[in-house]
Parts: sequence; C-alpha cells; structure tokens
Amino acid sequence: THFDWLIASQPNSNMVTKNLSMHRSALCHYLLKASFKAASFPLRLCTNLCVLPGPWGRCMGSECGPGGSQSRAVWCAHVEGWTTLHTNCLQSTRPANQQSCFRVCDWHKDLYDWQLGEWNQCVPVSLRTGRTGVCLQGEEGIQTREVNCVLKADSSAADDAICEYFEPKPRQEQACLIPCPQDCVVTEFTPWTTCSKTCGLGLQNRVRSVMAPPLFGGLPCPNLTDFQTCVPRACEGRETVFSLKVGGWSESRQARRRKSKERKGNRDPEMRELIKSKRNRNKLNRLEDNLWNMEIGYQSRQVVCVHRNGSTVSLSQCPHWSLPETFQSCLMTKDCVVSEWSVWGSCSKTCSDPSVPQGTRSRSRQLIRLASGGGSECPQLEESQACEPEGDGVPPCATYAWRTTQWSECRVDALLSQQDRRRGNQTGLCGGGVQSREVYCIQANAELLSYIYSNKDKQASKPVDVQLCKGTTPSTTQLCHIPCPVECEVSLWGAWGPCTFENCNERVVKKGFKFRRRTITNYPTGGEGNCPHLVEAIPCDDPSCFSWQLVKLEECIPEEDMDCGEGTQNPQVRCVNSQGIEVEKEMCAEEVYPSSVACVVPCPKDCALSLWTEWSTCSQTCSSKTAEGKQMRTRAILAYNAGEGGSGCPNTSALQEVRNCNEHPCIVYHWQTGPWGQCVEDTTTSTLNSSSSAEKSTCTMGVQTRKVICIKVNVGQVPPKKCPEAPRPESVRPCLLPCKRDCIVTPFSEWTECPTSCETGANGQKNKQFRYRMIIQMSANGGQECPDVLYEEKDCATPSVCPGYRWKTHKWRKCQLVPWSIRRDSKGAQENCGAGVQTRAISCRQLDGTVADVFQCLKFASSMPVMSQPCQLLCRDDCQLSNWSKFSPCTSDCVGVRTRRRALVGKSKKKDKCKNGQMYPLSETQYCPCDKYNAQPVGNWSDCILPEGRVESAVVMKVQGDVKECGQGYRYQAMVCYDQDNKLVETSRCNSHGYIEEACIVPCPSDCKLSEWSNWSRCSKSCGSGVKVRSKWLREKPYNGGRPCPKLDHLNQVNVYEVVPCVSDCSQYIWVAEPWSVWKVSNVDLKENCGEGVQTRRVRCMLNTVDGPSDAVEDYLCDPEEMPQGTRENRLPCPEDCVLSDWSPWTQCDLPCSGKRDRERTAFALRLPKEGEDCPVSMQTEPCLLNRNCFHYSYNITDWSTCQLSANAVCGIGLKTRMLDCVRSDGKSVDLKYCEELRLEKKWQMNASCTVECPVNCLLSDWSAWSDCSQTCGLEGKMWRRRTVVEASQGDGRPCPSQMEQWKPCPVRPCYRWQYGPWSECRVEEVVCGVGLRFRNLSCFVSDGSGDGKSSIVEEELCAGLEQAVDGDQNIILEETCTLPCPGDCYLMEWSDWSPCQSVCVKGQRLDFTPVQVRSRAVIAQEPENIAQCPDQEWQTRPCSIGECYEYQWMGSPQLIWCQRSDAINVTGGCPPVLLPGTDQSCDPPCDKPQTFCSEEGVCMCKEGYTEVLTAEGMLEQCTPIPVLEIPTAVDKKSDVKTSRAINPTLPTTEQPGRVGRTWYLQPFGPDGKLKTWVYGVAAGVFVLLVFIVSMIYLISTILLANTVTELSSNNRLKPLTLAYDGDADM
Repeated sequence: THFDWLIASQPNSNMVTKNLSMHRSALCHYLLKASFKAASFPLRLCTNLCVLPGPWGRCMGSECGPGGSQSRAVWCAHVEGWTTLHTNCLQSTRPANQQSCFRVCDWHKDLYDWQLGEWNQCVPVSLRTGRTGVCLQGEEGIQTREVNCVLKADSSAADDAICEYFEPKPRQEQACLIPCPQDCVVTEFTPWTTCSKTCGLGLQNRVRSVMAPPLFGGLPCPNLTDFQTCVPRACEGRETVFSLKVGGWSESRQARRRKSKERKGNRDPEMRELIKSKRNRNKLNRLEDNLWNMEIGYQSRQVVCVHRNGSTVSLSQCPHWSLPETFQSCLMTKDCVVSEWSVWGSCSKTCSDPSVPQGTRSRSRQLIRLASGGGSECPQLEESQACEPEGDGVPPCATYAWRTTQWSECRVDALLSQQDRRRGNQTGLCGGGVQSREVYCIQANAELLSYIYSNKDKQASKPVDVQLCKGTTPSTTQLCHIPCPVECEVSLWGAWGPCTFENCNERVVKKGFKFRRRTITNYPTGGEGNCPHLVEAIPCDDPSCFSWQLVKLEECIPEEDMDCGEGTQNPQVRCVNSQGIEVEKEMCAEEVYPSSVACVVPCPKDCALSLWTEWSTCSQTCSSKTAEGKQMRTRAILAYNAGEGGSGCPNTSALQEVRNCNEHPCIVYHWQTGPWGQCVEDTTTSTLNSSSSAEKSTCTMGVQTRKVICIKVNVGQVPPKKCPEAPRPESVRPCLLPCKRDCIVTPFSEWTECPTSCETGANGQKNKQFRYRMIIQMSANGGQECPDVLYEEKDCATPSVCPGYRWKTHKWRKCQLVPWSIRRDSKGAQENCGAGVQTRAISCRQLDGTVADVFQCLKFASSMPVMSQPCQLLCRDDCQLSNWSKFSPCTSDCVGVRTRRRALVGKSKKKDKCKNGQMYPLSETQYCPCDKYNAQPVGNWSDCILPEGRVESAVVMKVQGDVKECGQGYRYQAMVCYDQDNKLVETSRCNSHGYIEEACIVPCPSDCKLSEWSNWSRCSKSCGSGVKVRSKWLREKPYNGGRPCPKLDHLNQVNVYEVVPCVSDCSQYIWVAEPWSVWKVSNVDLKENCGEGVQTRRVRCMLNTVDGPSDAVEDYLCDPEEMPQGTRENRLPCPEDCVLSDWSPWTQCDLPCSGKRDRERTAFALRLPKEGEDCPVSMQTEPCLLNRNCFHYSYNITDWSTCQLSANAVCGIGLKTRMLDCVRSDGKSVDLKYCEELRLEKKWQMNASCTVECPVNCLLSDWSAWSDCSQTCGLEGKMWRRRTVVEASQGDGRPCPSQMEQWKPCPVRPCYRWQYGPWSECRVEEVVCGVGLRFRNLSCFVSDGSGDGKSSIVEEELCAGLEQAVDGDQNIILEETCTLPCPGDCYLMEWSDWSPCQSVCVKGQRLDFTPVQVRSRAVIAQEPENIAQCPDQEWQTRPCSIGECYEYQWMGSPQLIWCQRSDAINVTGGCPPVLLPGTDQSCDPPCDKPQTFCSEEGVCMCKEGYTEVLTAEGMLEQCTPIPVLEIPTAVDKKSDVKTSRAINPTLPTTEQPGRVGRTWYLQPFGPDGKLKTWVYGVAAGVFVLLVFIVSMIYLISTILLANTVTELSSNNRLKPLTLAYDGDADM
C-alpha cells in the first residue's frame, strides 16, 4: 500500500529522482508541472501512493505511417518519491508501457495540414463570468473556431500529433470587442408646415431624417413625422371635396388601321398625309429602315375624379375642369437586336515564345436594329481575349539584344578640374581617362527569321526601337588609360678620353678625336631616338689607339749604390686602349715607353721634403684664347737641413708645380637627330610583298626616316665630315605599317511611323518621320571613311482619306399625330393639329463624306444625335411665329443694348390675339455683354529651368561640367484669367500665354581649388636614401556641388603632400684639404730649426664632379666624421734625425668584427738618421672593434613613395618607388659601394605599378521630355521632367546634383463639366393632382479644379467638346415622372440626402466594420381621417469609405437638456440614458473604497494621482498611488491592473480570453480628459535638465577650443614632418 506505479516518458526519466524527500502532494504537483502536463488520464491520489500518467515517447518504426510504436518508462515509486523494485507494486495495475502509433515522416507535410474554421460570433465575457453592467464603450468578448488536423486529399480527420510534428497548433480562441448597442439617431424636427387647408380642419407636419441606423441591437428609429391639427378659419360655403386626378401614360401601342374600302375622297387628312409622306420618302431613309426601324405609336392615360378621402367618383362630380389630353404620339418600344458572335479572329501574336506576352484575338457581332422608344440598349458588340498562336510551323518570336559601338578615343580632359592649367593643352594629356560608346538595340534573331520567311542573305543587324530591348543597358562610359610617354633621362657627362683614332682598325687619316660619353638612365617611350646626343667629340692631333698608363712610381734608388743623394724612380705602367681598358703590352709597342723620373733621397743632413701630391683636376675642360687648363701639385718640408754640409730646403715657389692640361681647343661636335617620320611603305620591297602575298593583308613593313646633322656646340650645323663617323646615328629604320581599318556602319533603321491622324505637328508644321544608322567602328590609318549622312528625315505623307468618323443627320420627317381613328373625339381632331412626334434618319460617315458602317461611329464618333423629338402642328387658332434672329451687334463692350426679333407668319398676322405683344413678344432686348478680364498669378514659382538648346544625341558623353548645367535660366508662374463675374476663362482672353517668366540663376558648381605644387624640398639626407616633399594648400573650398576637397585637417584646412624617395650620392660632397702649412715650431732651436711644432691647412666641403671637386658648398653637406684634420701637432725632426712619410691608410678589418683581429698602417723613411740612430716605429696596429673601427654593413629598404604620375596625367596607372640604403652597423647610411663590395643579396623589387583613382564626375542622362500635366484643367497642374544617374561619381569627381527632377506649372485651363440643375416642381397639366412630369436642365459649369465646390454656369458652347455625361454617367435624364398628391392623400416625401459617412468606433478608434451612410423618407398627411392609410416610413443604408468617428453627449442644464453630436449637430438618440443630467448617478455597489468617487458614467473610479486595481471580475478593489511601487506578480490571481487599451479583434494574441495583461501604465489623463498635474511637473523637470546639459556642453567646448587655439598659435612656426597624404585615414 505504500507503493504504486510511476510513469514517465523515457527522455525525462532522470527527473523522477529529483527531490526524493519532497512531500507527497508537492511531489505529485512537481511531477505534474514538470513532466506530465500532457497526461492521457487524470491524476489519482491515494493514501500512501502517487500515480501520475506521463506522455508517450517518440513514435518509432521502420516505415512511415501507421504501424509505428511508442513507449514510456514505468517505475514503482514510494509516496516519498524514491523508487523501488517492480515486485513491490501490484502487477495487475501496472500501466502499459508500449502502444501503436502513427510514425510521421517529412513527406507527410504535403499530405496533412491544419484546417481552420471560421471564427464564431463574438460572445461577451459576461456570459462566462456572470458579470453584468451598463455598456459604455464596448464589451470584451471571445471568439472560437474549430482547428483540426486533416488529410488534404479528402479533408478527413487525422491525429493532431501529425500536424503538430510540422507546425504548432493554431490558436482556437481570440479576444474580440463587441460594441455597445447603438440606437437609431435622428435629426431635430423641421419647423411645422403650413396647414394643409386654408379653411376647415387640416393638418400640420414636421419631419426629421435618420442620421445613423440602429446597430448591435440598439433601439429602432422613432417616427420621422409628427402631426397636429389646425383650423385656419371656418369655410364659407360648401367645401371642395373633389379633385381631378391624372394617371400615368400607358405603354406604347401600335395603331391598327381599318382595311375598309373607302373612297379616296373620304380618306381622313392624316391618311392622305401618310400616303404623301410614303411616296416622297428618300432612298436613304428606305435603306436604313431595317437598322433604325422606328415606328410611331401612341399612349393613353386615365383621368378620374377623386374624393378627398381617396375614393373615385364619376367625372360628372368634377364638371368645372376641362379634361386634359388622354392620348399622345410616341415611339414604339423596341429593343436593340444584334447578330450572333462571329468566329474568333486570328491571334495578334504570330510567333511562339512563352516569355513574350500573350496576344489578343477578338470577335464581333453585327447591329441589326437599334433600340428606340426606351427599349433595352445594345450589348457589347466586340470582345477580345488573350491567346497564343496555334498549329504547327509557328515561327519563333523576334528576340532583341543590346549592341554597342566601338569605344571612342580615351579622353583625359573630362577628368580635369576647373583650375587645372592642362585644360589648354589637351594634346599631351595621358594617364587615366574616360571613353564612351553608343548603345543600340537590334533584333537578335533577325538572320534566322529572314531565312525562314524569305531566305535572304545574311546582313548586318540594323537598329530598332530601344524600348524593345529589356534587361540591363550596357554601360556607355568606362575608365581607360593613355600610356604616358616616358621621358629620356641621361647620366652626367663622363671625363674626356684620350686622343684616339675614329676607327682604330682603319687609321687612314691622321685625324683624331677625344670623346666623352653619357648613358641613358631611363629609356624613353619610342626608343633612344628621343634622347639627346650621348657622345661628344673634340678633334685632336696625334691620335693613338693604345697608350701607356702610369700606375705608380717605384721607390727612389740612389745612384752608384749610395744610401742617399740623387737617384731615379722607375715607372710601373700598363697598356690601355682608348676606353681605358688594359690590354696586352704588345699593343703599345709603337708607343713611347715612359722614362724613369729623377728623384732625391735626402741624406741625414739634407732638407727632407714630402712626396708630390696628385695632380689636381684641370681647371678647364678645353683651352681657348682666354682660358687655358692648368693642373697643380704640391709638396711640403718635413725637416730642415743641418746648418752645414746638408742640401738646403727650396724656397716656397719650388714647393708647387703647375702644368698645362686639356690644351685642345674648345671645339665640340656631336650628331643631332630629328624626330622619326611617319611609317611609309617601302617602295623597294612593296613589289616583292605584293607578288609573294597570296592573301589580302593591309599590314605591311615600311620604313621611317629622320634627319641626322652634325652640330658644332655654340655654333650650329656644320658639314657632316666634321663629326666622327663611327657614332653617327642611323637615319633609316624598318617599321610596321598600321593596319587599315574601314568604317563599319549598321544599315538604316526602318522609317519611324507617321501619325495616323490628320493633325499637323507642333506650330503647324508637317509631321516628320526619320531613320538612322550607327557607326560601329571608326575608320583609321587610311581605311574607308565613314559616310556623312547618319540621320535622314522626310515629311510624312498626308493620307488621302483621313481616318475618322462622324454622324450625319438628315431632314426631320413630318410631325405624326395620334391616329385620327383614336383621337377623333378629342379636341382638334377635325383640324389635324396638336402635339405629335417626328423622326429623322441618321447615317455614319467618314470624314470625307463616304458612308461607313454604323458600328464605326458607335465606336469612334461622338454621342449619337437624337432620332426623335416632340413636335406641334398648329391649329387654325394658333399663332405661328418665325424663329428668333441673332442678336444685333454691340458697338462696344459694356455700352448699350442688343436686340433680336421674330415675326408673325401667314394668317397669324391678321389675328388679333397674335398681335398681343405680352403673350407673343416679337423682340427681345438685353444689355451688351461686359467682357472685362483680369489676369493674376497663381501658385508657386517653378524650379529654375535652363533654356533648352538643340537636341543632342543621347549617346554623346555628357559629363557634368562639360555641358551647360548652370547659368541664367527662367522660372515660371502660372497666370489665371477671370472675367468680370470672377469666372475662370481661357488665359488667351487676358492676352497671356499662361505664364509669368522671370530670370533666375542656376549657380555653377565651383571645384575645390588648391595651390600649385611647391618646389621639391632638398633631399632629407646628404648620404643615402631620404625623402623629398612638395605640397599644395587650400585656396578655395568647393561650393554648389563642385569637386570635393581631400580630407580636411583639424584646422579645417587642406594640405596635400607628395613624398618621393631620393638618393644622395655619398661621394657627391667631399672634403678637400689644401697642403699643410709650414711648421710653426714653438720651442725654436735657432741653430737646428726643429722641435715641437704645429701645421695647419684649410679644409673645405666641395661638390664632387666627374672632373673632380669643383665648387665649395656648405660644410654641413659633407660627413663630419670624415672631415680631415685642419691642424696637427708634431715634432719637427732635427737635422740628422729620421724623417718618416705620412701614415698610410688603415688596412681593412676582416669581417665579421670579432675584436680578435687587428688592422695596421705603415710609414717609410724619407730620410735616414745619422749613424747610430734608428728610425721610430713605422707600423701601427689596433684591434678591430665593432662600431669603432670595424663595421658590418646591410641593405635597408625604404617605404614606398606615393603613387607618382606623369606630369600630364590626372590619374590612372603610376609608379611607386623605394630605395636601397647601405647602413653601417652603427646605423649610419654610407655609400652603396660598401654593401656592393660585400656582394650582399638584393631581393627587393624597387619599382611597382600603382593606381591613382580617377576623379570621375557624375554622369547624368538627358532631361526627359516634359510629362503630361498632372491635371487636365484647373490651377494646380504641374509638369515634371526627370533625369537619372548614368554613372555615379568616383574619387574626387564632381558629385551628382541633388535636383534630379524639375517641375513647372501647366497653363491654367478652366474646368468645364456638365452638371444637372435642380428638379422643377412636379407639373400636372390643367388638373390638381396625379402623375405628372418634373424637369431639370443640363448646364455647362466652370470651376478652377481646386475641389472647393465653387462653380459657375457658363455658355453651353464651352462644353461642346465634352462628352455629355454627369459624373461619368452617360445616361442623361432630364425629365421623369412624378406624382402630385391629391388633397387628402397621405404620401412619402422625397428621399433625404445621404448622411455623412460614419464608422463604428470605440473611444475614437475605428473598429473593423464597414462604414455606412443612411437616408430616409418621412410620411406627409393632409387629412386627419386619412392618417391610418399612410404608408410606412423608409430608410436605406449603403457602404462608404473613410468614415468619421462621432461622439454623443448630453448638453444643457437640468431645466433644458439635449443630445449633441461631436460635429455640433443636435440629434435624438446616441446619448447613453445613464448619463442623462439630473438622473440618479449613484453607483451600485457604492464607492466605499478610499480615494474613490462615482463618475458620471455610474462607475467607481479613483481620484487624481491614483490608479485603479481591479479584481478578476472587473470590480474595483483598491486605488493605488502613482507611480506604482509594487507590481502584482503572476501568482497573484486576485488583483489585476486596469488598462484603458482597446482590444483589436484582428490582432493575434496568446493571452487567455477574458484576462487583462499584468502590466501597469501611468495615466497622464484624468477622467475629465485633461492632463494630470504630475505630467506638467515631469515636463518642467525634463526641460530644466536639458538646459543644464546644453549649457555644460557649451562651456566645455569653449574652454577646449581656447586651449587648442593657444597651442596652435604657439606652434604655428613648426612644420610637421609629414608623409604623403593619399586619403588614408590611418596616415
């Protein structure tokens, strides 16, 4: 008894063992909520055990559909929550753990789906909860519907689990809102009518109309009529109680004529007229009788005498009235008759292609007889339907494709800015550019269709209408690149070489030259011919091809084995050629070998001199009369001689030697070349080419020539023999002739269609048709030229017969009366006079007068003229008058009168009654019209519109800035013209063309203007690679859409930099030291002239050239570390002391610098010491220490430069470079030779191509044609034109303008329309009551189209061009039957006007109900005794759109109360009765909660500052202060927070019906609709906070700006080290 089976699904088996110590009921509750919400049988609780059913697991099986199985786990559990063995539970009660199921697979989704039923009627929540009360705004309700899972095939029911596998089950309930019952709302009563009788007892009536119908069970409409009796006065004599009443006309009847054999003389006058009319009937009328077939019949009506109680009495009771006509002629009623439908015509689509829209086919039926006499109108005579061509052999449809012409030449000038000076020189521009092409449409499969239809030969495709091509239009512009010519760059001149033969192999002439050369450092476009001359020559004497070159002089050897004294130095030489290259010594056998040089080895007592320095560079490159070249060398005194026995020191002049150099005259020659000529055909090989070439080829080899002349420098051209022949450039070279390219054009397009109408074109000119062709490829290189004519036009031929149809009316037939046999007893029967009907024939004609089918006029012509009209045959006593003449002309406007006249005709002239001028006036007079017109402007000014020039081809590339997009234009304002009656008339009446024009300016865009480039700065390093910079500064910012500036800096300034690497040759500047001065000995031994002393010399930094140091420069350009000493202190050797030479340079340290190796330098003895003494040490060593005297070397790569373009390029492909530095291990840049000597690896690319984005300006399409006017008439019509962006701007190009559309007003045209006048009163002829007629006029009205309803009646001629229709209804009704009630009748009034459109609303929000309008008819009674016979009152509704929301409320005081609608109309009904002023407003139950009161609606509400908390039943529980500090939790079922939201029944919701969401709202409005006090406080606090924040931001920004300006002003002299600005923000 302590155990029972516990069931759980397999996926949730672990949850069973949680919280084993929970209480039994808590455990069950936990398991129920956690795992067993979908239990299939109810929870069963026993004393000591808990059984909770669980859901089944997933359906498993090998096949889809029925046959699957699902299982669940079953445990034996104790009531305390722990599980035990299955044997402890009763096995007989063990639930099943497996069952069969339906296994759902993915493909079942196509077989099963949820079936949603219709929503049921909204049921009020009060029916479920038991809540009742007064409905004030609306009541919450619930809608339900059926939701089932069904098999789609037969809608049979299926298990919901199948559909839930794919989609959750849709909701079955939703909240809805039931509006409160709405009573019928009626207007106030009208005033009482006058008494129905002038004497005796009568009735007065007052009526009202329905404003809103009853809805949702509201009260029905009350009586719309109120009666009261009245007695104006007592009747004198007998009261009239009988009235003559006329009935309505019967249907038309055909007169049957008797076929009696009467004598001709006895025929009645009408018969004689009929016979005569039949004989004279014209042929046309007889032909058209079948179509029109109008027969004249007659109608009759009854005339009775009625009593005022409504009963009919004998006519004799009404003897004092003359009886009206009881017969009248009329057209016989005949319906329209048409034939059967014809066979369907052929399909307009004659080809097969599913992607092409369907065609149409039509069928028609013939008109057999037109309707007459009010018969049914003709049905549709033609109908059409979509179709596809049928049958075999249907050809394919024409397909269309875009084609493009050849790209035009690349243009760079379109990318130039306004200030670019290169605009004037467009020939040398290069780099990035734009090019354009034309786009046209062709028929893509024209060749196939041509073969199918006519087997024509293949032809080039001709252009067709561009509207036939679909899809994306190919681009018409693209970026392109013109290669920039590479300028030739050459090195500096090398040194002059020796005097050599021009050609060492041919030494015929004893004439020689000295040459100097330079090399090409940057090869130009077009080859070396574009470089300056590379060789210069100077004539010289005694040339030689080989010479001995002195390497050095050996040690001085004294003569005769002496240790000192005079001796010789033997030269070390080598044999070199004219280029200085060592060759075999045998080549110099003919040259004089250098001799030995005399020298002196000083003895110990002799003067010791240093060795001679090297010869200085020659001071002149050549010699002239005024300048000779000189070289100098020097030596210094190292030790003085002894006083006695030694050779003395030479004087100062002997310490230097000078010799002449470059003694050749300054006569320099070089070859100069002209530009290469055009490539022309080589006549020497053309014959061979033509004979050997079997196929046509327009590309052949040609030759180019150029002029080569000999130039003497500073003189000019000289004979060629003056220049050496060997370096003479070639004057002829082969070349490839450019291929000839013929012009290719398309065939002409088809001629455009001419207008089908006969109207002329604009300004009365003839219409034109044109055709055109496109140039696909331009001619080049002598090919066939393009034709001049690409566009042809011609006048359209005027059609001989202009298509168009019109109605032609024929003569009216004779007036036909009612047959005499029928009217013989009526008045005038013997005279054959009275009212009748006459008809006429109508025919359809073309504009040239030829007869056409009536169907064409019904389809294309204007309204059909009337075919019948009433007529009058005058009797003997009637007066006959002529028609009115035209009015006489007026002498001037607004002055005098005008008249028109008519006259009596025939016997009427003699009749006295016809001479009565009042009854039959013979003249009419009226004032002359006063035509005064007033013109005035109306509407706004249009956009500023530039004058339109000639129409350019749409394919011409238009870049904004190249076409006229700015300047003076005109803006327009419409003019309106009014007449003296303030009626709108045509503007031509005011002598105006409809506009006021005013000049205006479209501001021209101005591009960003920068300064020119500054000069390049000096290279930042004097040795190795550095950078040089140039910059531009902002001169003027862009405006009006000009090209934008580059990014601005923090001072809102533009500073554009270009940085390029540069290399300074480390040997470009060298230190040059002059010879040491004479020793200045401090401790002078006058006898020996030796001791400690000082020597000085001048050290200068000089520019190093090929010819040696030339000019002195600033010392900072030379390396200070390498600067030689300017002074030295040493001991001046005494006589007989050893004298050493200067130290040799230090030997190179072996790499790597490890500190373990040494370097050394040596000196040698120039003078040996006296015997017994030794020379000092002549060799010094020092360790090789890293970065002190031993260095490692490595390459260093610089950053890339900015992208460098050619000087004539704007953008496109450029070159960026970087440099190699040789860097010493201590970081110092040194000459590249140090790295090159080490043969270090160079693995870097030094140049790379780069791209500068092109500043492409915005490319716009042409302005479209002006659109049609937005209104056909009126004051507010506008015309628009638009343009589109063909290509957006790129880079720094000019952006697209913001104005992509323009408008201008349309000329003001009056709005004419046909409009009915009011109905006349019901007229019954000669009697008191009965069926009569009422009439109205169709008049022409004019308005300004503004929709304010103001219109004026004008002459009908102004509406002559309009179709006769009123508000689109062509059925014009100008008369209709009406009933004039007889005295005593009770009858229904005319229908009231339709009420305003109104919606069903709750609290100002429209609900999902159709808005309606309503109208009504009230009852009018005239006799008190006939009120019981009155008909019922009537009202009708109709749907409408955009209804208004109306509110109703009681107005007034307890003494005077009425109900008023929100549009200030007093009504009856609509106001809730519980809100009636003066009634008991007590609430039930009473409002006894704190802070509550009873509102006008009889509902307990909270006072201001509190919000309502309601119970679940909707009753007020308490009032809580605002804001709410504690929000009710979800567990709290007792309380709920009131919300004033309306529930939209159409919105989905997941909430349970009847329950309001657990959210609270601050209510800013009180019960009276006014803002609560706390809202104003919050608003004031927010405003103060905003003011404080804005003030603090302003103060902080002011302080920061002041500090920034101070810092900038203090550092304004410092220029930052800036790299190139390329638009990258990271830079």
